[in-house]
Amino acid sequence: MSLFSFYTPCSLCPRNCAVDRNGGQRGFCGETAELRVAVANIHRGEEPPLTGLGGSGTIFITGCTLGCAFCQNWQISHNGMGRPVSAGEFAAICLALQNAGAENINIVTGSHAIPAIVSGISQAREEGLQLPILWNSSSYESVQALQDAEAYIDVFLPDLKTLDRDFAGRYFSAPDYPEAATKAISAMLDMKELRYSPCRTALEAAQRGEPIDPEWPLILESGVVIRHLVLPDRLEDTKAVLRWFADHAQGRALLSLMTQYTPIKSPKNRFADELPNRYVDEHEYDIIQTWLEEFGIEDGFYQELVPDDSWLPDFTRTNPFSSELSVPIWHWKHGFINL
Repeated sequence: MSLFSFYTPCSLCPRNCAVDRNGGQRGFCGETAELRVAVANIHRGEEPPLTGLGGSGTIFITGCTLGCAFCQNWQISHNGMGRPVSAGEFAAICLALQNAGAENINIVTGSHAIPAIVSGISQAREEGLQLPILWNSSSYESVQALQDAEAYIDVFLPDLKTLDRDFAGRYFSAPDYPEAATKAISAMLDMKELRYSPCRTALEAAQRGEPIDPEWPLILESGVVIRHLVLPDRLEDTKAVLRWFADHAQGRALLSLMTQYTPIKSPKNRFADELPNRYVDEHEYDIIQTWLEEFGIEDGFYQELVPDDSWLPDFTRTNPFSSELSVPIWHWKHGFINL
C-alpha cells in the first residue's frame, strides 16, 4: 500500500480528519497532499549529539497536527507561511544541506506530510544523500504511519508536552494528546536503539589519513531524544513527564529538558492572556534539577535559562534565527541562498 493512501481519507494523525487531501481538501493541519516548506538552514542550537561540529540541517515544514497556543514557530504552524516543493526540490534541499556540511537532515513538524517527505527522502538518497534523518515532531501522529516510514528515519526527536488531558484539550485542541503521544513515543522506542558515530569532520579526517581529535563530538545516528518544554507555573506537568520518562524510557532514550518558553502575543492567539506571561525563573529551574536527581535521570540535556526572546525565529527573514545560531540555505520566498 502506498503511503499516499493515508491522505485519502487522511489518517496521518489521531484526529483522523478523513478529508481527501489527495483531492485538494485541507485537514486540521491546514494542508493538502502538497508538501510546503518554509525554511532550510544549518542550525547550531540543537542538542550536542545532533549539532556536532557541522550543525543540524533543519527543514521546517508548513502546517501542524496540533494547535499549540504557545507555539514558537507560529508563522508556519498556524499562519501557513511556506511554499510548495516537489519531491525533486525537497531532495535538492537535502543535498544542499549535506554539501554545506550538515551532520544530519532534521525535519521539523512533518507529521502531517509523511508520504510526501518520504518520497523526497527516497529521491535524495538515490541522488547521493548519506546523512541520518531526524524526525522532529510533536508526537501527535499515527503509529502505523511512523512504522511505515521507519526505513526513512534514523533518529526520532519527539516532544512530550504534557500528560494533562484538560490542558491539552484547551491549548492544543487535542484532549487525547497524552495517550496519543505516549503511544507514538513508545513505538519510536521499540523502533530505534541509541547508537553514535564520529561527526563528519572526524570521518573526513580519517578518510584523509589524518588523526582524529578525541575532543570532536559523536553524532547520534540512531535512537530517540524526548524533548519537554517547561512552562512557568505548571511544574507539575514537568514532574509527570519526568516520571513517565523514568518509568518508560530511561536507558532507552535521551531526555532534553527545555526552559525556553516565551509568551506568544500573536493577535490570532485567543489564549494569550491565559498562558504564563513570563519566563521560567531560577527557583523553578532549581526545583527541576532536584526532580532529575529524584528520578535518577542522567542521560540527556537540560537547557540553561533563556530570559529573553532574542532567539525566537522570524520566518519572514532570509535567516529566521540569529547568525550565531544558523546559516540559511533555502527560504520560501527566495529559494536557494548561500550556494
